[in-house]
Amino acid sequence: MQLQFPLAEAPDEFQTEKGRKLFAGESLFVKGVVAMSGLPDPDRVEVCFAGRSNVGKSSLINALTGTKGLARASNTPGRTQEINFFTQGPELYLVDLPGYGYANAPLKVVEKWQKLLKQYLSGRQTLRRAFVLIDCRHGVKPVDDEIMKLLDSSAVTFQCVLTKADKVKVKDREKVLEQVRGALAKHPAAYPEIILTSSEKGDGIATLRSVIAGLG
Repeated sequence: MQLQFPLAEAPDEFQTEKGRKLFAGESLFVKGVVAMSGLPDPDRVEVCFAGRSNVGKSSLINALTGTKGLARASNTPGRTQEINFFTQGPELYLVDLPGYGYANAPLKVVEKWQKLLKQYLSGRQTLRRAFVLIDCRHGVKPVDDEIMKLLDSSAVTFQCVLTKADKVKVKDREKVLEQVRGALAKHPAAYPEIILTSSEKGDGIATLRSVIAGLG
């Protein structure tokens, strides 16, 4: 019986090169968006990254692009309430969604952000895939489940990316994977492969690059 939500296999030479070429282009910050009217023109393929605060989202985007400090983590978790757009070469937008899972922002601010997020996810025709980042040490938490439900209802395919894999011993990893697979099985929009990464060690970065390059 085939395992549900297997780990994505390492790309072959052709896929690796395609991913390398895409991310060899210049990576630039375009703008932070606080309203739908501020979105850049939908003139290229787009992928977005979602994850609770401190999951390692900025580190992953920086590792993907090979550009230190491109995406900056806020010193105060949950403080950044903008959708940040980056260009990756001439044909791709990388979109950094605000970290979730912290309630230290005022309720009105949180509600406004949630509304913007729903509008963005359901109304952006060039959005090819969302990558939901899950900390390999903790597995899927209730707040992660909420964002997955939002992606289900917005009919946006999302793929689970496990971060900080180097922080978990190989023998303990299977238990986390089992929990993650069980959580993903409840979501119709979940793409049936998990990508295991470590921004610090570079593990899984070539795989993620090749997956993104294949969405063009």
